[in-house]
Amino acid sequence: MKYTTRQSAILLLSDGTIFHGKSIGISGTTFGEVCFNTGMTGYQEIFTDPSYFGQIMVATNAHIGNYGVNDKEIESQGIKIAGLVCKNFSFNYSRPDATESLEEYFIKQNLICISDVDTRALVSYIRDNGAMNSVICTDGTPIEELKAALAQVPDMKGLELASKVSTKEPYFFGDENASYKIAALDLGIKTNILRNFAKRDCYIKVFPYDATYTDLASFNPDGYFLSNGPGDPDPLTSAIGVAKEIIANNKPLFGICLGHQVIALANGVSTYKMFNGHRGINHPVKNVITGKGEITSQNHGFAVNKEELEQHPDLEITHLHLNDATVAGMRMKNKNCFSVQYHPEASPGPHDSSYLFDQFIENMKK
Repeated sequence: MKYTTRQSAILLLSDGTIFHGKSIGISGTTFGEVCFNTGMTGYQEIFTDPSYFGQIMVATNAHIGNYGVNDKEIESQGIKIAGLVCKNFSFNYSRPDATESLEEYFIKQNLICISDVDTRALVSYIRDNGAMNSVICTDGTPIEELKAALAQVPDMKGLELASKVSTKEPYFFGDENASYKIAALDLGIKTNILRNFAKRDCYIKVFPYDATYTDLASFNPDGYFLSNGPGDPDPLTSAIGVAKEIIANNKPLFGICLGHQVIALANGVSTYKMFNGHRGINHPVKNVITGKGEITSQNHGFAVNKEELEQHPDLEITHLHLNDATVAGMRMKNKNCFSVQYHPEASPGPHDSSYLFDQFIENMKK
């Protein structure tokens, strides 16, 4: 193994704080909201998750790239994160079924990465000061120039990003002879959600983020699904309108993550930007209906207003996040509708919550 000299690089936060590291070899600058994921594995699924669009990811796991890349472990076409910050970047990998190294994967898609960063200090700083915009620079651009460019980057609050990652045209997934048909609104859908529906005897038609209720209903589905995705749910007026019509017609409706927030907004319950958000595959949730606990996979920077939800006559909380008591799930008392803030398809992550897909199938059967 030869020794290579790598260029110095920096991560500049919007408050002026600088963290130093080294470039993995891709020169340039990249901007986004800095956030961290506490997962110990599944980096490829994280990097390709559309919900991370526009965000610079900090990996809390010390080693990234050590098991390479496998073409089957992607959640969308291409990398969706804006950049990566890590401690140790592995240029070599030891996994037998890897198709290429993470370095080769990043070079193909020109993803800028800074390694050799004190990620423990960085994560601690973000926890204390909140998520904020940042820039990774690996090409030596002067600090003042970076600060001026960073000041022009829009804040995540109020930012509509679903249109950036949604499909442009409808497409199908699964067996057309399956027992159930689902119309899915793509706000940034993960492929493993579609896999979970397909293996439960469902045929899915995936629609663009701005499709109307009439568009979705033309498929004559047994149920409707609102997907995960990036950005603030508030600007998604079209999706909120679709949710209102599905609910008014009392059709089976299931929402995950951003879809969960859209359903809340459709019921007049507000959402808010979290100080840090939840990102990782080890988040504890309590199912308040059954009393059982679940270890869950989560990825969200916005949440549903708990106080408003508790006062709503037609809604009830079904799941609570045990770290901070935020809303992790809800259902409508008078309609065939439920949603969760976390990811039951868990890619990556534990499978404690996969029963939610079965619950949706049961709702369609009824």
